[in-house]
Amino acid sequence: MTEADFDFLRALLHRRSGLSLSPEKRYLIDSRLGMLCRKRGVESLAMIVQRLRQGGDPALELAVVEAMTTNETLFFRDRSPFDLFRDVIVPERLQANAETRSLRIWCAAVSTGQEAYSLAMILDEMAGRLAGWRIEIMGTDISAEVLEKARAGAYSQFEVQRGLPVQSLLKYFRQEGDRWRVADSIRAMVDFQTHNLLEPNGHLGQFDVIFCRNVLIYFDVPTKARVMAALAQRLVPDGAFVLGAAETVIGITTTIVPDRQHRGLYRDSGSAKAQTTSFGLPFDRAKPRVLDAARG
Repeated sequence: MTEADFDFLRALLHRRSGLSLSPEKRYLIDSRLGMLCRKRGVESLAMIVQRLRQGGDPALELAVVEAMTTNETLFFRDRSPFDLFRDVIVPERLQANAETRSLRIWCAAVSTGQEAYSLAMILDEMAGRLAGWRIEIMGTDISAEVLEKARAGAYSQFEVQRGLPVQSLLKYFRQEGDRWRVADSIRAMVDFQTHNLLEPNGHLGQFDVIFCRNVLIYFDVPTKARVMAALAQRLVPDGAFVLGAAETVIGITTTIVPDRQHRGLYRDSGSAKAQTTSFGLPFDRAKPRVLDAARG
């Protein structure tokens, strides 16, 4: 692959997905798109680039973007955000939403679904406190391929061993051959949709909680700021925003700021719980498909 081809692919990936590849990451293109070449029966990466330059093949562009997107995830990844969700975020939303008795959660860049299902299992454990509440967990990702796996909810032995407590495996999964499938009741709590974080998100409505973890690290600073500003517009006043352990808002945005009391938790800057106050966002709750958390 020539330098010109590499620069072309870098520009394409940045434009379509926000992915920022430095020259030292060239090996990722060689390895991941090399697999795409073999999958499509194309002789070389140069031929892929040639077809992309010719245009008129959006399916190939999407396949390249999906091949380059990092889909690493696991159940209850970096356990502390999930403890924060159970011990802080949900209790405060129980109080804040006592009248509407509804709760909306967005898992952005959800990949193959483990994060969303982890949150669903936590909510199921809290079902006694959520009886009669309307619950929706939405998981979005740019890749339709990984979302197919997320919807199926079937994972290998290796995948369920990564972060998933044994008691949760036995309670919420059933074994099917060499795979473990998430229980129907848990799968029904999550709605997976294709969404590019660089595209408008107003149609998704407002959310009480947004998880956007371990994706911003792949963006350059302007793209991070753009994505954070768009996500902030989807968060209700005093809602909760959770980033990955290696991610920060410092030097990126002032629309999302750290919570006053809880490490790893963020708010919109107009929130009373934020470290700074400058503006508030309007609450414009949509009417999505939701599911009753209480089961008879």
